[in-house]
Parts: sequence; structure tokens; C-alpha cells
Amino acid sequence: MFLLLSVLTLVSCNLSQSVVAKPSQQQNLQITPPPSPSQPHNGDLATTLSYKIETYNSEVMGGSRTYGVSLPPDYEQNPKRSYPVIFLLHGGHGHPTDWFVENKGQALKTLKQLYITGKLPPSIIITPDGNDKRGSSPYRDPEYIDGPNGKVSTALGDELVKVVQSRYRTLKNPDFWAIGGLSSGGWGAVNVGLHNVNHFSILFSHSGYFQDKTGPTNSPIIYIKTIPLPDQKRLRIYFDTGKSDTEEIQEGKKFSQVLEGLKIYHLFREFPGGHTWQYWREHLADSLTFVGEQFKLSEIAHQAENQNFDAQK
Repeated sequence: MFLLLSVLTLVSCNLSQSVVAKPSQQQNLQITPPPSPSQPHNGDLATTLSYKIETYNSEVMGGSRTYGVSLPPDYEQNPKRSYPVIFLLHGGHGHPTDWFVENKGQALKTLKQLYITGKLPPSIIITPDGNDKRGSSPYRDPEYIDGPNGKVSTALGDELVKVVQSRYRTLKNPDFWAIGGLSSGGWGAVNVGLHNVNHFSILFSHSGYFQDKTGPTNSPIIYIKTIPLPDQKRLRIYFDTGKSDTEEIQEGKKFSQVLEGLKIYHLFREFPGGHTWQYWREHLADSLTFVGEQFKLSEIAHQAENQNFDAQK
């Protein structure tokens, strides 16, 4: 089995490098899902790809919270199927709708293309409210930490995970859970993910940073060294930065060096562009393609484990 996992990791590297160089709101996008070996053939029936804003009571944050959700195009047609999950975090002065709305993330368009081309398996997409008890403000970034303004890291990385698991048909293994974001949400995704490795194995960041002013506990470049070795080896990390973001590029290079030293599989990329929604819209497909590769490899690995277990019975 160790040899099999080693081969799968090598395949993952080759695949990733080949890519280099209460509901209140809803938007719809038409998509015709392709046939897949793991699901019934739906013919040419068009299925609606949409998102909703949902509410839940957060004991951790002491009040009502919201999140956006986009279910897979075949979710209703396959009531016995469970799905991987992807959390997308917003940045400063952000909201759960940011990744979906037309003038910002336009994520439904990206998801449609990735589903059609098979680069991302049908997944449950969750966009949490990442703001702390101070609320959203253009003068400060959200604090994706457990701090004096609320235990946001626990609220997202543990409490909301359990809410999602209770409301939707999710795969439970952390190898099928990813968390990513942009700007301060890019840092937040890696930070929340590293503090909740029992729930997330795949982390990704667009234009994020990896050292936080609150100290080493919330600075991934430092904190990741304290994570138990078995959890480190299970991590898969993607991050990219626009070439105009010089500070973020330097942070990315330093973080990449740390990951190399720890032998944690990762992919760091630089693209033309800056700290803008245009950049994040264009490169969401890159991170989600990486995520899709990891989901597929995990599926192969777990199928092999199950076959080996059955053979030993």
C-alpha cells in the first residue's frame, strides 16, 4: 500500500506540473453534465447550477451566521451519492456572495466549465461568512483566527464543517475536503485548514500571505512545522500570486521553501496580474483543477484500500 500511495503521489506531481506554465438569494446557470462512470447517464437533460445563501445558528460565534452553497448539477438525480466539499473564503470587506456574483468571482461559470471538461468532480461548494464579531469593514481584514473578536477558525473549520455534513450528502474523509480563498481569505484558508487537519487535506490560496501579525500560531509558515508528521504528509497545497503583488510573491517563495524542507506536496505559481477580482476570476480554474486532481487520486487510493481490505476478509 505504501508503494501504491507513493506512485499516486508521483502521478499527482506529474498531473499538476502538466497544468503549470434561510435561503434569500439564488442565481442560476444552465449546465449539461457529461456522463461519468460513477453516476447514471443523464442524457441531454440540462440541470440548473445555482447558489443559495443559507443561515445556521453558531454556538461558537454566539448568533446567526450565513454561508453560500452551490450543489453539484446531479445532486438531486443521485440521492444515494455523496460528494467532496470545497470551502471558498472571501477577502477583506467581503461577504459569502463574493465568489458567486457577476462583478466579482463568477464562480458558477468556472464550475460549469470544470464539470463539463471533467477537471473537477461534482462537488459541494461552500462560501462561508468569514467576518468576525466586528463585522465587515473596508478598513481592516477579517480575522480568520480564534481571537478576541471571535473563534472564527473553529467556527469555520469545525462547526460549519459539521453543519454542512448534517445538511448535505458529503464524503466524510478529509482527503475529499478542500479549503481556499483570496487575499486575506487566502491566508485564512491555509490558517483554518492547518488548524483543522482532521477535516481538510487540500488547501489553496490566491494572492495570500503566510505570516500574520497576531503571531506564530496563525502564521502558516511557522505553524505548519508543529503539525504531526502523518498529517503533514497528507496535505496537498496550491497557491498562486500575481506578478504585481511583490510582497505576496516573496511570501509565497518563502512558504514554498518551508514546504519543500518538510517534503509537503505543493504547487506555487506566478501569473501576470495584480490584486484584483479579474485576476482571481481568471485563476480560480487553476486552483480548482489542482483540487480536482487530488480528489481523483484520493478516490483511486481509497478504492485500492477497500479492495485490499475485501481481499483480506
